[in-house]
Amino acid sequence: MEISHRDITYCKNVGAKRADILRSELGVRTAMDMVRQYPYKYIDRSRFYRIAEIEDEDTYVQIIGEVTEWHTIGIGKAQRLSATFNDGTHQCELVWFRGVQYVKLAKGVKYLLFGKPSRFNHTYNFVHPDLTPWNKVTPEMTQGLEPYYNTTEKMKRSGINSKTVRSIVAELLPDLKAGVPDTMGMDVLQRYKLMSLTDALINVHFPRDTQSMQNARARLKFEELFYIQLQILRQMKRREQNAGFRMPMVGARFHALYKALPFELTNAQKRVVREIHEDLKSGKQMNRLLQGDVGSGKTLVALLCCLLAVDNGYQACIMAPTEILANQHYETLKRFLAPLGDAVHVALLTGSVTAKNRVPIHNGLMNGTINILIGTHALLEDAVQWQNLGLVVIDEQHRFGVAQRAKLWSKNSIPPHILVMTATPIPRTLAMTLYGDLHVSIIDELPPGRKPIHTVHYSLQRRAQVYSFLRQQIDQGRQVYVVYPLIKENEKLDLQDLQNGFNELCEAFPNYRISMVHGQMKAADKDAQMQRFVSGETQILVATTVIEVGVNVPNASVMVIQNAERFGLSQLHQLRGRVGRGADQSYCLLLTDVELSKDTRKRMDIMVATNDGFRIAEADLQLRGPGDLEGTQQSGLPFDLHIANLSTDGQLLELARQAAKEILDADPLLEDERNRIYKRQLDILRIETHNWGEIS
Repeated sequence: MEISHRDITYCKNVGAKRADILRSELGVRTAMDMVRQYPYKYIDRSRFYRIAEIEDEDTYVQIIGEVTEWHTIGIGKAQRLSATFNDGTHQCELVWFRGVQYVKLAKGVKYLLFGKPSRFNHTYNFVHPDLTPWNKVTPEMTQGLEPYYNTTEKMKRSGINSKTVRSIVAELLPDLKAGVPDTMGMDVLQRYKLMSLTDALINVHFPRDTQSMQNARARLKFEELFYIQLQILRQMKRREQNAGFRMPMVGARFHALYKALPFELTNAQKRVVREIHEDLKSGKQMNRLLQGDVGSGKTLVALLCCLLAVDNGYQACIMAPTEILANQHYETLKRFLAPLGDAVHVALLTGSVTAKNRVPIHNGLMNGTINILIGTHALLEDAVQWQNLGLVVIDEQHRFGVAQRAKLWSKNSIPPHILVMTATPIPRTLAMTLYGDLHVSIIDELPPGRKPIHTVHYSLQRRAQVYSFLRQQIDQGRQVYVVYPLIKENEKLDLQDLQNGFNELCEAFPNYRISMVHGQMKAADKDAQMQRFVSGETQILVATTVIEVGVNVPNASVMVIQNAERFGLSQLHQLRGRVGRGADQSYCLLLTDVELSKDTRKRMDIMVATNDGFRIAEADLQLRGPGDLEGTQQSGLPFDLHIANLSTDGQLLELARQAAKEILDADPLLEDERNRIYKRQLDILRIETHNWGEIS
């Protein structure tokens, strides 16, 4: 039976019990599924180390030597075995915390020690190492690259570890050597100098050498990225056939606002407005992503685009994820539009608007007297109907679900133009996968006169020094944000919480007024507290990340982030963006524990070193991976990556996208005989990707 159809249950070293676990934990149902479980790392078993040569604690090593002494500590389950291992020049410590009764040691016996060293008290230690008498060492144990596979806790408890997976795959090697049907056309394999699928699968598990392993992984990564890009670009091709409202005119309202602005648009803002207008007048439905760092002027660009729609006889809406942000947009738009008088009617619709006050809004939308509607999820309600909705702007779109966005798409018989905005700069590789079917515009410069925010990293022990600095700033007429990771104290987490922090700040700053906002407050109470801060009635705003987006107080010059180690880079950057909005020098103070992990220390160093959101986003991708970006882990990717890595495989992704584009440019429906292999494989893979235009 072909390997792709053989039930994993009947493969050697598996059986019914293991098959059930492999199915539930890894989704492995067939022998081919098993072969597609790729190693996550390799260890070179051909090299032997001396203890004195060990430098990197992250590297597995093997050493030949003898056990000179050992002793057990404790009794029962708490028993520990400690041994001294000597290679003739130096010695190290071996430790076993589990299965002590099964470890048999002897003096005068030569052993092969294999494991990962860690340094403790100036001595290298190996915890639960492999220790094999030299006379039982097989050639396979000391030759070539040994693959290691990811396993879950449930798998380990059931006796399925990395070695077990390797043994199952090894039994399938004869089937692989017999050949498997390729998933890529010969023209692509030759043009990009890729291995055949057969050779790649053999060498990814049992490589002849490092070069063979690297070539195999490159082929499999290319394939994975190619099919994702093929699906994304196929969706874009289909959507480009969609009719869209034509908005060719740059009319009176647009020109009136442009002339009334008290400042010049940046070159980046001008370029982006031109790009969007090209879409609006093309006759095709626009689907565009607008990226811009905090403070780059995205809201003004969105307003100008809304006026393009209004001048052409259409309505527009801007949907924001929170009432705070919706209110902020509403106030900003009203301020910009004030010189235009009654020429543009803007309304606000959020959950706080009463049923009585919704009636005129609903009527205004239906009769066309409301030109632009700002709102939250309330815009999605069935009662909200439009006379002629032509443009939808979605701010911080990753906070909305797919089904929610789809409701806006259906508010008109012809889908409206879509502008998706984000203040979270997205690394190029992630944008090409998450938003690969969107055209992208980037505002990559800040308005002139903005001073870079000065960021400083302090330990929590220096809180008194921080408080002294805050007093200086407040006495100069400035305002301060203080952000906490928790609302209430949690006995499991040794973190500062907002409630205790508020009390502490009230004691430390008895002569100043303090507001507090968090996500569990009623909307009206939250808005009242925010308004006190916006108006300058209070000098300090104590908050959780509810203020991450949408709060614009130019007089606020200091952002203090308590337990900054608990936040990701993108979130720290968003919070920092709440200050630096006025002409005064602004500051961001990152307060952390003294003891920090290596990755956390890197995050703090990056924040201190740069204000560039795109550099920060790239660093975030490197440190945390794509599944964690945009601030919360649930954002993730809409598809699984089994071997490719968006943080390291950017060049391969570019090549894969290029290959997919060339094929679709020549054969959009994949009907050519040479391209049917790709159509069949897409049907098999059923890759789920965001389709921003046909999402409903």
